[in-house]
Amino acid sequence: MNCPNCQTVELENSLLNDVEVDFCPQCLGIWFEIDEFEQAKNKKDKSLNWLDIDLWKDGKKFSLDKSQKSCPLCEVPFYGVKYGSSGIKVDICNLCQSLWLDRGEFAKIIDYLKKEKSHQLLKHYAKNVLQEGVEMFWGPEDFPSEVKDFAVILKLLNYKFTAQHPAISQLIAGLPK
Repeated sequence: MNCPNCQTVELENSLLNDVEVDFCPQCLGIWFEIDEFEQAKNKKDKSLNWLDIDLWKDGKKFSLDKSQKSCPLCEVPFYGVKYGSSGIKVDICNLCQSLWLDRGEFAKIIDYLKKEKSHQLLKHYAKNVLQEGVEMFWGPEDFPSEVKDFAVILKLLNYKFTAQHPAISQLIAGLPK
């Protein structure tokens, strides 16, 4: 199979995070067959296992255009799809659902996902604080137990916020009491 970019260069097999993928030795693009991208991403950073980007989810942000590149297996044109809000456009085969990433895009996607993970964790903590706040009054446990649960969630959020935003935390700590 030939490289979608270089067109005359034969793709070679290689391991990326213990996942066998095909890459171009000239342009260093990577071709992922179905599910190989998810496997490589998850093995690169196990904390990203739960975080997947649905490329088709948001119809308003979704944009699809024909690529100049073709799938090495099916030999049909790829479709270019934006990878979440990362600004990275990936090439996808509509038939075999393979994925082509140009040089450096895998690393850029991993960096984007790490930032997205931090955002999602903060979002998740806020959801937990709200849920525990509701449970203080209507929860399954008695009121004192629910207050303790609420305090634990607030403490976790405080630790997370302090670690992510030390300058803001210092400003807040310096406010008059």
